[in-house]
Amino acid sequence: MNRKIRILMAKPGLDGHDRGIKVLAAAYRDSGMEVIYLGLRQTPEMIVSAALQEDVDVIALSILSGAHNTIFSHVLKLMKDHELDDVLLTGGGVISNKDMQDLQKLGVGKLFGPGTPVQETIDYIQNWVKDHRE
Repeated sequence: MNRKIRILMAKPGLDGHDRGIKVLAAAYRDSGMEVIYLGLRQTPEMIVSAALQEDVDVIALSILSGAHNTIFSHVLKLMKDHELDDVLLTGGGVISNKDMQDLQKLGVGKLFGPGTPVQETIDYIQNWVKDHRE
């Protein structure tokens, strides 16, 4: 791959807990990814707009508020509306296995729960981008 993986990271909704996403952002940077971190309280519209402007490969959301079904579905719809079919939507938070499966059926990528090793998320993103870019 001739360019770094560009990953947009955001905390949508009203959830104000951002320690985990900051740890992941640093780990992704250290692994060679270019990280664009939007910060707290982002709307789905703001996230997709930034993804378009930044020409990202991946959108990663951290949601701990319980609004994951609504937010991931809305972001996915906006991505489809803007023809971002070649961008991975992934993320994590406190999400039940059933909800993870339901969201994946809609087209969301793999989702990660608390305690997932950071390297597992890095490997998933790198492999997804490699499989979809080459």
